[in-house]
Amino acid sequence: MIKYIITGGAGFIGSHLVEKLIKQNKKVIVLDNLSTGRLENIKRFKKKIRFIKCDISKKGNWIKEFKGKCYVFHLASLADIVPSIQNPKKYFESNVNGTLNILEACRKAKIIKLIYSASSSCYGIPKTYPTKEFEKINPMYPYALTKKMGEDLIIHWSKVFGIPFISLRLFNVYGTRSRTSGTYGAMFGVFLAQKLANHPFTIVGSGKQTRDFTYVTDVVDAFLKSSKSKISNEIFNIGSGKTISVNKITSLIKGKKVFIKKRPGEPDCTFADISKIKRYIGWVPKIDIEKGVDMLLNDIEYWKKAPVWTPKKINKITKLWFKHLKR
Repeated sequence: MIKYIITGGAGFIGSHLVEKLIKQNKKVIVLDNLSTGRLENIKRFKKKIRFIKCDISKKGNWIKEFKGKCYVFHLASLADIVPSIQNPKKYFESNVNGTLNILEACRKAKIIKLIYSASSSCYGIPKTYPTKEFEKINPMYPYALTKKMGEDLIIHWSKVFGIPFISLRLFNVYGTRSRTSGTYGAMFGVFLAQKLANHPFTIVGSGKQTRDFTYVTDVVDAFLKSSKSKISNEIFNIGSGKTISVNKITSLIKGKKVFIKKRPGEPDCTFADISKIKRYIGWVPKIDIEKGVDMLLNDIEYWKKAPVWTPKKINKITKLWFKHLKR
């Protein structure tokens, strides 16, 4: 039986991918060290999967899971901006060494295909919108750099060792189970925790900046379509192909607002050109932002125990951000 190995399967996006594969009666193996993932995310279907707590940045018995025919979905990574500035070595070990170890396991196992969760942060502040895959690469902080280095390793291992892959550069993913920190889902998690605590939404800058938000189940569909497609060794942007302002998001969630200082290194706009994946694989996002926000609000209790960010806390944690990126 074909196996589906998911690194980071207890995380935000990974747990949704696990859930979809379980519904399809697939044999699922989750590798996660739970540094950012949560067992709560997969508890409803934990008995139907093989869960291995492990650190892929270090070689271990987890490598044995790659025997036999398998698809590999590599989502495990550290994904915070400020901590990557505070401890870049840790991010290199996780996102670069971890990817190298996965590639070596794939090379020796002769896997069917590797699907990599890359990041649109590799573009930095793009010069063109919507942004195509051939946009100049300009990572602004260590997290973005290490994710791109992971992608470069995959491209090279594919050329030299023949590992079939697809790299998906994710833009702003949101949905249930998102964290209140981190690259994916951070803003929505922050706002929902604030709403539950009756705190104002902390809006960076004017709130007029726009983002390309894609609901997590649409992203999962992109992973699965990419794995089954005959297309290999390509890079695709994953977004909605639309933008919405942060102010508009807060009007949909509904609550009071407070504005905080704009941060250097953050683009005023993220906007994915998704014409390539539409053309090559036929993937199209289905959930619009209004429906997605309604789904989040229906599951708002998930963020009841999440940390609540205040302007004071944000100013404290982002001091290094301003120090190192305001150059």
